[in-house]
Amino acid sequence: MVNAILGKKLGMTQIFDDQGRVKVVSVIQAGPCVVTQAKTVEKDGYSALQLGFEDIKENRINKPAAGHFAGAKVAPKRYLKEVRVGSDSALEVGQEIKADVFAPGDVVSVTGVSKGKGFAGVVKRWHFHGGDMTHGSMIHRKPQSGGGTDAARTFKGVKRPGRMGGKQITTLGLKIVKADVERNLLLIKGAVPGANGSLLLIKKTGGGE
Repeated sequence: MVNAILGKKLGMTQIFDDQGRVKVVSVIQAGPCVVTQAKTVEKDGYSALQLGFEDIKENRINKPAAGHFAGAKVAPKRYLKEVRVGSDSALEVGQEIKADVFAPGDVVSVTGVSKGKGFAGVVKRWHFHGGDMTHGSMIHRKPQSGGGTDAARTFKGVKRPGRMGGKQITTLGLKIVKADVERNLLLIKGAVPGANGSLLLIKKTGGGE
């Protein structure tokens, strides 16, 4: 079986466990996904499945994409993502993958695009301490020293103001609290990357309780 699924972040909430303790969870609409392409070692050099998520009208896609979905005999999907699987995977094109591939206690990694913050200064972007917030400081939130200047260029990796967020990041070691198979919902303890409504890739990295 495949150990990954595409989903959409719906938001965050809190639930109570059996002991009455509060748990903050992220709510994710996990699938249903459909296999739109299967790659094999013999033909492609590696084993993988292409997953499609969220229906889209046919007039919203181009002709190459329409031909791809027609060849797979599946309805057009808004998102496509390839995930590696073992060579012994029994899944075929057209099969559905739902939230039941996960169980409470499973450890997962969640990949998404972080929220874009726009152009940010060094205090917000890199957590610089900044200067004294006094009347005579004249520095406050300025970058201050930028390192050596004899090379007449900016060295790679120097922490400067710039575009913050909007990057693909992966959060590891998250645990599934509940898997609602009927509504295709996953409740994951803690926060996951991205804004509400953004696409996520959830991969199983550890077994359940």
